[in-house]
Amino acid sequence: PDVYEGGPAPIATYLASVSKVAMMALAVRFLLDTALLALPSVQMLLMVMATLSILIGNMLALRQSNLKRLLGYSSIAHMGYVLIVVVSIGAAADSVSSMYMAVYAFTSIGAFGVVTLMSSPYRLSGEADKLVYYQGLFWRRPVLTAVMTIMMLSLAGIPLTAGFITKLFAILAAVQGAQWFLAALIILGSAIGLFYYLRVMLTLFKRPKAYVEFDVVGHWGVRMGGLMVIAVTVLIIGFGILPNNMIEWAAFARIW
Repeated sequence: PDVYEGGPAPIATYLASVSKVAMMALAVRFLLDTALLALPSVQMLLMVMATLSILIGNMLALRQSNLKRLLGYSSIAHMGYVLIVVVSIGAAADSVSSMYMAVYAFTSIGAFGVVTLMSSPYRLSGEADKLVYYQGLFWRRPVLTAVMTIMMLSLAGIPLTAGFITKLFAILAAVQGAQWFLAALIILGSAIGLFYYLRVMLTLFKRPKAYVEFDVVGHWGVRMGGLMVIAVTVLIIGFGILPNNMIEWAAFARIW
């Protein structure tokens, strides 16, 4: 989270999506291809790591007023959900963890992409990283608000988004592995996460401030960054409504 806050928004986007997912994918691939996962001590260690990641990540995210830090702590919790999948179903976790990390990467690109778009006209004067800068964004940028809202809904695992499908599969993986505590932990973590994701969404629809510190450039939707976040939004909604293609892709493909 400190790196996310201190680095430029485009760098934070890369760290939250490509970099984090790649490192997590390598770790999961290593665990699945070796005999380590069969060791009870390793399983217990991963369970402890998953529990701490979900609880600490979500609890610290609750306290954040900086949007990049909030998303950073949220990412810690999401990596905990992936660990639960690996612990619960072992070698069968390949496709589910691939799907989860791919959707998380797309959602992070969308969320941090909005921060980048809001910050790009003000490179020399700071970044739009504080939540207060987004107060009332809906009243002047409704489409951009819709993008950020959908990203928050997906991260929270709300139905009709790809995030709901992946979180549902994570819970089913824990149930399949008879890891009832871990299944309950996913539900608890999601419930905690809903509070701070909802706080972000409510801020977007509040009464706008008299003075606007940050705003996107005109016609942002036809620029490369704008097209990217819109495309990611379509994917998140599309996979949430019609998840079969995503499930089939995850069953036969690996992202690492």
